[in-house]
Amino acid sequence: MNCVKIMLIATITGLSLCSCKQKAPEKTQEPFKYLADEFADIKVIRFQIPGWDSLTLQQKEYIYHLSEAVKCGRDIFWDQNSKYGLKVRKVLEQILDNYNGDKESKDYNEFIVYAKRVFFSNGIHHHYAEEKIIPACSKEFFADLMSKSGLDSLKDEILPIIFDPSVAPYRKNITGKGDLITESAVNFYDGVTAGEAESFYKKMENPSDPKPLSYGLNSKLIKQNGKIEEKVYKADGLYGKAIEEIIYHLEKAAAVAENEKQKEYIKLLCDYYRSGDLKVWDEYNIAWVKETGSQVDFINGFIENYNDPLGLKATWEGMVNIKDLEASKRTQIISDNAQWFEDNSPIDPKYRKKEVKGVSAKVINAVQLGGDCYPVSPLGINLPNADWIRKEHGSKSVTIANITDAYEKAAEESPKTMSGEFSWDDSEIQLIKQYGSLTSNLHTDLHECLGHGSGQLREGTSPNALKDYSSTLEESRADLFALYYLADPKLVELGITPNDSAYKAEYINYIRNGIFTQFVRIDLGKSVTQAHMQGRKMISEWCFEKGKADNVIEKRIRDGKTYFVINDYAKLRVLFGELLKELQRIKSEGDYEAGKKLVTTYGINIDPQLHKELKERYASLNLKPYGGFINPDIIPVEKDGKVIDYKVEYPKDFLQQMRDYGKKYSFLPVIN
Repeated sequence: MNCVKIMLIATITGLSLCSCKQKAPEKTQEPFKYLADEFADIKVIRFQIPGWDSLTLQQKEYIYHLSEAVKCGRDIFWDQNSKYGLKVRKVLEQILDNYNGDKESKDYNEFIVYAKRVFFSNGIHHHYAEEKIIPACSKEFFADLMSKSGLDSLKDEILPIIFDPSVAPYRKNITGKGDLITESAVNFYDGVTAGEAESFYKKMENPSDPKPLSYGLNSKLIKQNGKIEEKVYKADGLYGKAIEEIIYHLEKAAAVAENEKQKEYIKLLCDYYRSGDLKVWDEYNIAWVKETGSQVDFINGFIENYNDPLGLKATWEGMVNIKDLEASKRTQIISDNAQWFEDNSPIDPKYRKKEVKGVSAKVINAVQLGGDCYPVSPLGINLPNADWIRKEHGSKSVTIANITDAYEKAAEESPKTMSGEFSWDDSEIQLIKQYGSLTSNLHTDLHECLGHGSGQLREGTSPNALKDYSSTLEESRADLFALYYLADPKLVELGITPNDSAYKAEYINYIRNGIFTQFVRIDLGKSVTQAHMQGRKMISEWCFEKGKADNVIEKRIRDGKTYFVINDYAKLRVLFGELLKELQRIKSEGDYEAGKKLVTTYGINIDPQLHKELKERYASLNLKPYGGFINPDIIPVEKDGKVIDYKVEYPKDFLQQMRDYGKKYSFLPVIN
């Protein structure tokens, strides 16, 4: 399955962060504080819900139950990340609830940091870098915490899981060695090798089927007594108790939905959750993508395949959102001109869509995040994922305004910025200040609204042909589509950009980020493993190399510091177009070897000296490279036993929200 949800997660200030300005709450006692917590390499941010008070009571009740459904799937995502995840979480929760010893010691503070990191990552592996998180406190201290919290009987089992680096070292095998599945901690397979899994699903595929199912999307593949079979995620199957809770709140939501079409697709979603039938999943997606008139919308399901080494199985995620009516005017212009963009794309004409159907784009404000969207949120989303549905029925694309705004506002609460440190001169800084937010938002719009939906597969090409490189290549393709068109005069003609120079701000940010500054997230000596980071690096490094003859991008040294400066923006755009053409060919033809060569040549290995310099310069800024969010609380207001309103409160304590969720939304056993 091709992943088509942009995940420019927690982009560091000045790298490629986009933002839409949002209005402050109408009534506040004091300025809203966005930055809530910082620990390890993470900052935790609060976000607001603009327009809440203007919603009707029915809309608020609809959102409330959709939000509860989003939180009810939390355990599923934890279990998918690792078979040890729920075990460790329960241990952490019990220590936090029952330990009454010294809470001022260095070791206890290190335990708290570890707990926060695990909660933030929805498991024992770093949410972005894939490696297991090891506590900085001693194993002996952790054992003592367990003893004093009534967990003596679990020490022999739990301590190796937490402290032994050889036990589940990687969420997803990133070493390039060994079996992709058996060497990964993700819990999509049991006793099955990568070759066996590929063979199992290959037999299901029919190359001539114009409407192929997303085989394996919602199941765990296991081998028992030498026989391989699927355990399907459904109400009376795997993860059944959590799915039943999701269905309960979805049905409550359907009773107060905004229109009949919403009720129709919620019923289909509930039918799918009960049956696990992927045909019903497709029916739901078709009904969902056709409904574009509502103000409230949501995603809920097993959707993205980033965490599966084979790119087949999906993690559970959810999000509830409200349409930003004013900001959506921009995306409406883009979607209205979708055919023009497709017809003028630099790709081979035979891989262009003759007719672009059902492109729906809007700007939204998130209300509630869950599963693979929480606490780390995407900045934009484009769904559904099935290529045939996108071709025949279209897609929904969104840019999440209040999330990008919260990132920017939190950054403003820090005294230093990446832009100031890594810009070559003041002209770059001023260009980014003036146009950076606008063009970064437009990048997200074009990436989501049009990039993922552009092009088409050659007849007979499997949608799974690019396998373990599909996510990186798909995100790169959508990025290149956006970068190419950001510099097109058509955007000025449509009134989307103010002039023919504004796009340069995003070119500066993108190249600098892809070729250099994004590596602050990676430990020295490590390589790039995350799909979006690999894509940005691949694009930037490829353009740097291919443009050397014309000095398109120049590496400059000043006072011992390295900078990457764009000398020819027009030629850089040509290079973006050339690489876009090649990536579309690779996808359309299913050319696995060509895609693999691009990623492995340009997207993985980091120059060690450049990396060391970057880490040292970044350390002086005292910034955190990753960010995620605390959800607002939606609380029913009762009078005389009847709900008369739903109010929003903005919690400030990330760890407390994690503990509260553990008490209220734990439905699964630790072994599933």
